[in-house]
Amino acid sequence: MRTIRLVAGILLFSLLSACADTRYYLQSIGGHLQLMQAARPIEQWLADETAAPALKQRLALARRIRSFATTDLKLPDNASYQRFADLQRPFAVWNIVAAPELSLTVKTWCFPVAGCVAYRGYFDQTEARSQVPALQAEGLEVSVYGVPAYSTLGWLNWAGGDPLLNTFVHYPDGELARLIFHEMAHQVVYLKDDTLFNESFATAVERLGATRWLAAQGSEESRRAYAELDARRQQFRALAMATRQRLSDIYLQGEMTATERTVLLEKKRQAMQDFRADYARLKAGWGAYAGYDAWVAGANNASLGIQATYDEWVPAFEALFEREGQDWARFYDAVRRLAQQPGSQRTRFLRQLSGEHTSG
Repeated sequence: MRTIRLVAGILLFSLLSACADTRYYLQSIGGHLQLMQAARPIEQWLADETAAPALKQRLALARRIRSFATTDLKLPDNASYQRFADLQRPFAVWNIVAAPELSLTVKTWCFPVAGCVAYRGYFDQTEARSQVPALQAEGLEVSVYGVPAYSTLGWLNWAGGDPLLNTFVHYPDGELARLIFHEMAHQVVYLKDDTLFNESFATAVERLGATRWLAAQGSEESRRAYAELDARRQQFRALAMATRQRLSDIYLQGEMTATERTVLLEKKRQAMQDFRADYARLKAGWGAYAGYDAWVAGANNASLGIQATYDEWVPAFEALFEREGQDWARFYDAVRRLAQQPGSQRTRFLRQLSGEHTSG
């Protein structure tokens, strides 16, 4: 639930072409340029006597993680993640997502070159939230959430690439590795107009990569902490997936009378109530961990729908990795070939791979 494709050069082109929404493009360009201007090479931070020792330790770790990404995971070795910026805020951007009252299909926003994506990002939280009333007036459920990082897909490596940020550099070791691997994966394959494909692929890379990095370079403590966090993550995602399936079954009905709509809304209300009750029971076994509390409290069709983009095809891509002999270069080539297939053919293949993963 964390990546948005904001590419300053592309957005500038979009603005000059008068394609749409000048104010939005201006904030996107300005926000990204401010981020780039705040970034300095890691070496400068490490040599800075005024920089906090804890920050230097995290930057040194991030540099080792990036090196592992390029050498062992065969991810692109370029300008990205060789600089650091302190944005003086908790998130890089705030995403807004929306979905109808009786559907998990999220609204998409389209941009030249970058294509259509299932979210829209703002560098200012207040501005993101200011968009909510208009979307709600369209009958949509809306979710606004903070994003610690985003990828420029490698298109701005000439300008310094994507920097490390204060919004995620202090994550636990395994979580930091996951995020870096995820964002670097977007530079390997990016399929225009298919958020589900892109995010599921990157999530598969982050999961497979984090496991390998922890086994090779992680400390015993970092492996233990990651295993604990990942177990909770998988339990939560399984619960959310079951809820999405239940809601999807409820929403299957097409044309309906007012009475039938009222019945469906009550079924939806009960499903969401059960989701929150099941989460409370699940959390009871987690001790003091409250990482999903705010998300669950505000969960709706929009947040559940966008989460699916990070989950649905992950088993398929993991199965493809196994099919390619756990060879990263072969895996990426296979994903590139898959991205070139027509959408219906690509979906059939991914479903087949998901079956292989389940049976395996």
